[in-house]
Amino acid sequence: MRLTPESLSSRYTAVRRQSLAICQPLATEDYVIQPMEDASPPKWHLAHVTWFFETFLLKPYYPDYVPFDENFEVLFNSYYNGVGEPFPRSERGRLSRPTVATILEYRSHVDDAMQVLLEREMNDEVRFRIVLGLNHEQQHQELLFTDLKYNLGNNPLYPAYLEQALEPAGPTDLEFEEFGGGVYEIGASTETRQAFAFDNESPRHEVLLRDFAIANRLVTNGEYLAFMNDGGYERPELWLSDAWSRINDSTKGFTRPLYWVQREGRWFEYTLGGLRPLELNAPVCHVSGYEADAYARWSDSRLPTEPEWEVMASPLEISGNFVESGKLHPSGAKDVAGLRQVYGDTWEWTQSSYAAYPGFRAFGGELGEYNGKFMANQLVLRGGSCVTPKTHIRDTYRNFFYPGDRWQFSGIRLARDCNVN
Repeated sequence: MRLTPESLSSRYTAVRRQSLAICQPLATEDYVIQPMEDASPPKWHLAHVTWFFETFLLKPYYPDYVPFDENFEVLFNSYYNGVGEPFPRSERGRLSRPTVATILEYRSHVDDAMQVLLEREMNDEVRFRIVLGLNHEQQHQELLFTDLKYNLGNNPLYPAYLEQALEPAGPTDLEFEEFGGGVYEIGASTETRQAFAFDNESPRHEVLLRDFAIANRLVTNGEYLAFMNDGGYERPELWLSDAWSRINDSTKGFTRPLYWVQREGRWFEYTLGGLRPLELNAPVCHVSGYEADAYARWSDSRLPTEPEWEVMASPLEISGNFVESGKLHPSGAKDVAGLRQVYGDTWEWTQSSYAAYPGFRAFGGELGEYNGKFMANQLVLRGGSCVTPKTHIRDTYRNFFYPGDRWQFSGIRLARDCNVN
């Protein structure tokens, strides 16, 4: 399916407005904080996604375009070494200038030029770069939420990003659905690529699977709390070697999911709506791949592989608790039959290393740095989260983070080996 010029222009406007809408509740001071090296200030996100359109579309394809500020070419480059040496990531939070007001002027300047480009005849490469830029901005919209949460959640006042009520969830049984082994196809098909898929989702290829079973829902806070109460963080037999070294590190160690707070013997969880009593039936969230793996061992299970997850998910409708719900927090599983929470709520850790599919080809030119250069030492996550745009996710989508990362909305779905026959 190819977007018409009119629909492409409408989508561009909608995506760009959404980034500003996410920042609407912020105070000016919130725009400039960088709470850790892996996170970025909101104003940097707003500028970087604008830099993407300026760098990869306006400069090469709009001869009359006048850059807003030539210094921004370095300042808001993330990791594209083929474009130039980026400004150090760890230093982004030290820049009071350009101001938030200047960044918003920059966005308007680029948007005005992009509207001219969108009204012109465009070839397939220009159209592809626009769609890539929009998907890139949607990725940063999710990062805006995760980075904001890390900033506010590490403030001892636990301020709310947005006041909102969360519905309590009831208990649901944890069951395993079985799948027969065999040869399956995974990855983005030619038809998917025509609509849009990142380069790391292709090519479609065959995989051989043994019989397996996958849990019908995500692991809950209450179940994870049982793991903690059983000494889960104190039992080396449950942890990978790197993980055990980390949790015992005096500066990096952890003994609970990120954003869990204990007060007077009661557990609370920081949400984007502020500090709340821990909802035991909601999915556990903000756990690392190491924690997900240790919990799976403790429960006599394992994490699913990436192919197992896609085989499970591909027949299902893409629906769930995405950013459009406005909840901005994982919801408990509904008491219905079948697989639940496959899409939305939390990204689901797999045990699969983030690596190239057989026959992988990166995007051309400088855009080839988008995904391929990160295919080392990371794990794949699937399914999207409560802050992912629904229009951004698909069954072949591959997210990836280091196994120690915890600030993303990441959770756990269990898997087991089985004999279906």
